[in-house]
Amino acid sequence: MMRIATFNANSIRARLDHILGWLKKAGPDVLCVQETKVQDGEFPAGPLTDAGYHVVFRGEKSYNGVAILSRIKPRAVRFGLDDGDAPDETRLVAAKVGPVHVVNTYVPQGREIRHAMYAYKLEWFRRLRAYFDRHYSTRSRLVWVGDLNIAPEPMDVHNSEKQAEHVCFHIDVRNAFKRTRDWGFVDVFRAHHPEPGLYTFFDYRSPRVVERNMGWRVDHILATRPLAKKATGCEIDLEPRRAPKPSDHTFLFADFDV
Repeated sequence: MMRIATFNANSIRARLDHILGWLKKAGPDVLCVQETKVQDGEFPAGPLTDAGYHVVFRGEKSYNGVAILSRIKPRAVRFGLDDGDAPDETRLVAAKVGPVHVVNTYVPQGREIRHAMYAYKLEWFRRLRAYFDRHYSTRSRLVWVGDLNIAPEPMDVHNSEKQAEHVCFHIDVRNAFKRTRDWGFVDVFRAHHPEPGLYTFFDYRSPRVVERNMGWRVDHILATRPLAKKATGCEIDLEPRRAPKPSDHTFLFADFDV
């Protein structure tokens, strides 16, 4: 059994104790982290290594940043979108961990519908689909995980009727995500949980959002069909979001019988 998890830390140094505690509790074989918000020279690799994990990462000061933590030493590590345009190395890290190819992404949020970053987000999804074409086959055991900054369906937002113009729910970005997902991915969480009202992100700006279940499902684990068939379950762990000084996201994990 292989457990693969994802977590937007919103600063890995601020959330290091949360991560170490969750690693001990849940024992994932792979944890993909986004928004590490730290330059490489200041990344807290030591405590993670001491916890039994190999770590590969790429980051920058106070913004972006991705990492893969794995019990097995990762191979074929790559950073960024290697298509000749801006690589965005702090938004994508890929590696092979054991029998599984892992792509960990922190997709641009987009800011506002009329902002240049929203157009960049739509293009980023297009570039990512081309990245999968270049490096993988739909027959590969491939998992794409991360904070994708997209709620694919109305059931993935607590108040979807009010979010038509939101950069994580606008119809154009949902279609852009769908085109990338349709390259050959299965939404592993949704395959195991068809019910609404299950979320991974709860905004800091409203009180008691977890208790009131005012969330978004923007963190995802997607797998190619050969790997998705091996998934035995996929769950959201809300306890870390209820802890003191949490990230605004929480842990999502899936188990694969590989």
